[in-house]
Amino acid sequence: MPAVDVMLPFYGDVDLLKAAVRSVLDQTFTDFRLVVVDDQYPDPEPQRWLRSLGDPRVHHLRNDVNLGVNGNFRRCVDLVEAPVFTLMGCDDLMGPEHLATTVAAIESHPDVAVIQSGVQVIDADDTVVRPLGDRVKAAMAPAAPTVLRGEDLVASLYRGNWTYFPSLVWRSAVCKPIGFRPGLEIVLDLALLVDVAQAGGALVLTDGVTFSYRRHTESVSSVQAVDGRRFDEERAFFRGEAQRCAEMGWPVAARAARRHLTSRLNAATLLPGALLGRQWPVAVSLGRHVVR
Repeated sequence: MPAVDVMLPFYGDVDLLKAAVRSVLDQTFTDFRLVVVDDQYPDPEPQRWLRSLGDPRVHHLRNDVNLGVNGNFRRCVDLVEAPVFTLMGCDDLMGPEHLATTVAAIESHPDVAVIQSGVQVIDADDTVVRPLGDRVKAAMAPAAPTVLRGEDLVASLYRGNWTYFPSLVWRSAVCKPIGFRPGLEIVLDLALLVDVAQAGGALVLTDGVTFSYRRHTESVSSVQAVDGRRFDEERAFFRGEAQRCAEMGWPVAARAARRHLTSRLNAATLLPGALLGRQWPVAVSLGRHVVR
């Protein structure tokens, strides 16, 4: 059994997938299995190319039906066999030391469930960029290196999710039994993080950039932010989390969930564009999120 499973849910740009796979194969840490879980992408090229690599660590699985984001992520977790795993984005890039750094961190912290490494943001052309949202995430993140757990971790994430999900490395024994909550498309990563924290798992934030997260307007979160669906999901999520934390006796986290400040600020930045574009239903949805 390999030490790490790199699970790569795929439905998207084939050239970016190839770049992502190459970045995994270029790792200095080599004891891994790479599993591309193809969600019925309508082109045989990914399967053909992956098999042409001739690398026994690389596997291609194709879903019988299109499962969507949540369903395919859940299947990826179900397929995990190694003691450590990561769910990489099919358009992101690992730096050569990413697995070596994160595996060393998780091995040196036996009580830790998740590792967040240093991340840089790139655009469609692999250029490092600093969009406003990512500058806010950086400002919200604790100083690295550090270990966070319990209510402190959860409250911090409710104030603003400063993690980058595709770069996270998870301890399977803790995270696989919890898995993703069904029905979530946008905050499924945040939900898993807080579920792990509420189950007693800690997170290590390491210093040093080892991962490149691709930010482009065609992402699921970007598209749904424009039409308001993102904030409908977030509003319902934070409402439930506030009640849950109150019942757990975590008042600081409950207050942070009720306020979900950065989520509301994000909606506020999109509201003028919706008004100028006369997108009235979207504007109503965004406005509701801002004031609530």
